[in-house]
Formats: sequence, C-alpha cells, structure tokens
Amino acid sequence: MPLDQLLHGVWAYRGRIILLILLGYGGGASLVLAWPRSYVASAVVAPAEGSGLAVSTLIATLSLSQGGTGLFDTRPTGNFAIYLSALRSAEAAAMLAEDTPILADFALRRGDGFAGRIRRALGLRMQADRDDVQTYLERRLAVTQSLVATTWNLDLQYPDRELALDLLVRLHDFAEAHVRAGLADLVERRLSVLEAQAAAERDVFQRAPLYELIAQHQRARAVLRSDEAVAARMVSAPVVEIRPSVPNRPLLLLLLAVALPMAVLVGAACLVLVRTPQGASPSGRKEPPLDPMLGRSG
Repeated sequence: MPLDQLLHGVWAYRGRIILLILLGYGGGASLVLAWPRSYVASAVVAPAEGSGLAVSTLIATLSLSQGGTGLFDTRPTGNFAIYLSALRSAEAAAMLAEDTPILADFALRRGDGFAGRIRRALGLRMQADRDDVQTYLERRLAVTQSLVATTWNLDLQYPDRELALDLLVRLHDFAEAHVRAGLADLVERRLSVLEAQAAAERDVFQRAPLYELIAQHQRARAVLRSDEAVAARMVSAPVVEIRPSVPNRPLLLLLLAVALPMAVLVGAACLVLVRTPQGASPSGRKEPPLDPMLGRSG
C-alpha cells in the first residue's frame, strides 16, 4: 500500500485515535500517580584497604586480606568484597527481621488499598518472613561504583523515611562487624595453634620464628580491636532525602506522553493494513488496475 493511502486511512480514524490516546494517558497517569513512592537513603563508602593506615597494611604480613584493587581490575577484592556480599546476605536479612519492624511493616502494606483487598479475597499470604526481606534487599539495595573515584554508593529505597535511614545504617554496621568477626576468629585460631606449638617445641631455633609469628598475630588482634574501619571506610555518612523520589513521576509521565501516541499510531496503521483488501483504497473504493504499458490507470 502506498504511503499516502496509508496516511489517508490513519487519518480516517483520527477521532478514535485521539480518544484512545486520551483514555490511555489518563489510565496510565492514574497508575503512575497512585503508585506508592519511596525515599532513598544513601551513603558513600570506600575500601579500607586503599587507605594508608588500613588494617590490611598494618597486618599485611599475616596475609589476612588481599588489599587494594589492580590497575585495570575495578572489581572489589579482599575484605571490601566480603563487606559488599554481606549487605545482601541471608544473615543480614535475618538481622533486619529481628531488630527492625520491617516484617510488620511489610504485612501492613500488603493489606492496604485495593491490592490488599484482592489478596484477602484470593486467600494469599499476608504475613512477611525473612525470604521477603532478602528479596527486598536484592531488589531495593543498589551498590554502584563511582566512575571518578574508588568509592561505592549505597542506595536503599523504602516507603518510610526514618526506617529507610535506620535500615541502611544497620546494614553497614552488620557488614563491617561480619568482616571484623571473621578476621578476629582467624587470628584467634592461628594464635591458639601457634602458642600450643611454641609450648611444645624444645628447639630454641624453632621457637624463635614461632614467637615472631605469635607477636605478629597479637599485633593484628590489637589492630582489629582498635580500628573502626576494617572493610569499608565511610566517606559520606548515611543520609535520606526529604522528599520521596522513587518512582520518578515527571519522567514517567513524559515517557508515557511520548510512547503512547506512537504506539496508538502504529497500531492504527497496522489495523488499516489488515482491513484494507488488496487493490482497494482505505476508504473502501476499488482502485482501477494499472496499465502496464502506460504506467497509469486506464
């Protein structure tokens, strides 16, 4: 079908197209405006291995952490990698479920509004558990690396402003304590083995290196107990925005205003192509056949 005939057919449906666009935009805008909004709590952290007085540099002889990142490898390594993994771990979800009212808040929000009535009518589960908290962390906790510095941004979304900030602070403290506990347990186990071996060793030349290793591990234990940052050093303290920003309503409404008319026009064009028989115009009038000699209608 020639382009001018296709445009003529689409123009014939102009009233229905405009009505469909208005109805679709009204429905889409209502959904966007009714969608619950969330606050974003954010913090900036950096690997503690990258600072001059980091734990990994003070106890480097013990090889407890492979500090720092390579020149071309921007992936997190060492204690910081364990810290990032602990933020979304099952242990972190269990900690939030026990120490915060997040489970009760999940259950309350599930029962609110029209969606809550549908859940109750269908007999769906209303109570929340630890799996729901872990799913929430996997979906709503964003960990992104900065493009200009060796820092990482932690962003956590939650509908309640105060609870969003509290959750982020607790997650950071839990991940840091998790790394510290692992290192401390490693140091204590090594010390117990080295001290037992040194007590049983009779050769003075064999005891000397054992005592040196014991001294290094004792220094590591002192560093772990005194330094506040073992895995992640806080660059910017956790803060939460004053107004909710997720989802971005102006951007969604603008995208809907651009995408919906295009989709309706494409659908109208496809409808014209489907409904127009071969050799007929979009208005239903049969077109005369073309004269193969003259290239025009006979």
